[in-house]
Amino acid sequence: MSDIEIAQKATMRPVIELASDRLGIDSHHLIPYGHYKAKLSMEFVDSLKNNADGKLILVTAISPTPAGEGKTTTTVGLGDALNRLGKKTMLALREPALGPCFGIKGGAAGGGYAQVVPMEDINLHFTGDFHAVSIANNLLSALIDNHIHHGNKLRIDLRQISWKRVIDMNDRALRNIVTSLGGVPNGFPRQDGFDIVAASEVMAILCLSNSLDDLKTRLGNIFIGYTWEKQPVFARDLKAQGAMAAILKDALMPNLVQTLENNPVFVHGGPFANIAHGCNTVLATRSALKLADYVVTEAGFGADLGAEKFIDIKCRKSALKPDAVVVVATVRALKSHGGVPKQALQSENLNALEKGFANLERHLDNLQKQFGLPCVVAINHFTSDTDAEIQLLKSKVQALGVRVEVCTHWADGGAGAEDLARSVLDIVDTEQNQFKLLYPDEMPLAEKLHCIATRLYGAKDISFEPKALRQLELFDQDYRLFPVCVAKTQYSFSSEPTLLGAPSDHILSIREVRLSHGAEFIVAICGTMMTMPGLPKTPAAERIDVDSNGVISGLF
Repeated sequence: MSDIEIAQKATMRPVIELASDRLGIDSHHLIPYGHYKAKLSMEFVDSLKNNADGKLILVTAISPTPAGEGKTTTTVGLGDALNRLGKKTMLALREPALGPCFGIKGGAAGGGYAQVVPMEDINLHFTGDFHAVSIANNLLSALIDNHIHHGNKLRIDLRQISWKRVIDMNDRALRNIVTSLGGVPNGFPRQDGFDIVAASEVMAILCLSNSLDDLKTRLGNIFIGYTWEKQPVFARDLKAQGAMAAILKDALMPNLVQTLENNPVFVHGGPFANIAHGCNTVLATRSALKLADYVVTEAGFGADLGAEKFIDIKCRKSALKPDAVVVVATVRALKSHGGVPKQALQSENLNALEKGFANLERHLDNLQKQFGLPCVVAINHFTSDTDAEIQLLKSKVQALGVRVEVCTHWADGGAGAEDLARSVLDIVDTEQNQFKLLYPDEMPLAEKLHCIATRLYGAKDISFEPKALRQLELFDQDYRLFPVCVAKTQYSFSSEPTLLGAPSDHILSIREVRLSHGAEFIVAICGTMMTMPGLPKTPAAERIDVDSNGVISGLF
């Protein structure tokens, strides 16, 4: 069966019953969205502050390939496995972006018998959080153009407006546009563009905020551009933060759903890891830690992107600390990093596997030596994997002194990840955690980028386009204490997606630098990375359908 067919046959528990029996949450603290999903009230979130924290387990992966790694699937399988072993465990995951569901990857709520449900709801409109982020973002855009139309009292320079509109769809035609055409009633024409919602600073702010007041303050701090006198303009100058916060009030509340095995999950917030910081909300993670003894969370894409940003942005801002890291790898993906084309991955190829292992090795080295975190490798098993390939991969991981477990959770659910769960528990209980950030707050912004590029990516240097260098030097004067968020391809340690494996001595090319003043980080956009994706030649939308009974098909 397909993932969606498995999900549609699931027996789900009513969310109010699930919350009461598994988490001790009374129904009056839930805002139901139908029978199987609900938001958790901020009143209840606030009441958890004095509870002891559970252990935090971060799931990350090798650099992704078209072969797939199954990071979310492994996260779900591990959470189910820990619960099977009698450990009170919750998951804290990101919400899938709607646009990519119709693009390349389809759904993003796990797969096989390790999924979060209701799968169709989570992948499509869910509880409306993405919609709220887009409306809040675009309200600010409307207020900017309205202010200019009605006299421009703030003297905003139309050439220096950096704030973009957003839409939750992959639409390359909207990357660069001209607005306000059609004459005087429509305002002053200017160059503009759209990002995808997951790249919006509003999404990053939602995911990093600790409270409604914190959310409103951060929204007011959004930088939108400069005046004619080259002074910065912020959203609070347009009195935008109150209305934006009102739109996001419900979106701030964590969303509660369940796995196929009826274990509780928070699915909340959805920034991309290749163009944003790639983690679910601080509120959901903290709430889960107060409600469970173990929390399994994931960070987007490979460890060079998602895990680095989880640590250097989310942990830095929230004082969270992972107790263990699971690195997901597949034989297929490592052979891809070894140069095997997708159509040949079904065949045994030990030489390519050995060559591609360099990618996993660098990720492990980064996590252990640069961040001081104990790791275990989860080999997400595919039926095409041969015994020789599995044995080679296991032996090479073990030679590094790292634990490794073969997992079959896609086919067997939590039962297929119990060995992984036991290894994780052993790591948490016995191995020393020397967690550390990659760079100090006071390091200059250019040095922070150089640190990430050389110590994590294997680059010999970084290069800036002239515009990016001017932006960085300007931001360094006032925002040096901010962390940096590298927006680059997820497919490579470099800024060039075709450089697979573990490339060294390359140059990380930075073309643009953006200030996310409300989220409190600096975004460095590398190479040809786009903050508005496009659709592929054959988009997933072509196979998605709904029948006369309302049953959806083709969603992964």
